[in-house]
Amino acid sequence: MRKDISVIAKMMSDKRVLPLQIVWEDGRVFDIDKVLDIRPTASTKGGGMGLRYKVMIGNNERYLFLDGYVWFIEI
Repeated sequence: MRKDISVIAKMMSDKRVLPLQIVWEDGRVFDIDKVLDIRPTASTKGGGMGLRYKVMIGNNERYLFLDGYVWFIEI
């Protein structure tokens, strides 16, 4: 399943986009502790195609996607 979310990200000078925080719809903010992998791929759980970020949020590994200008997370 897919959940569209807000993301605070950093635009790098080499054109990479690095997510820093996820902002949930109720206003809660979760820091992204580490980006483990970035690759172009499709989401198998929620549809959509774009960059898949494998991230660590606390002790949890999650897939975060950037599809054009829309961020979403697989839940």
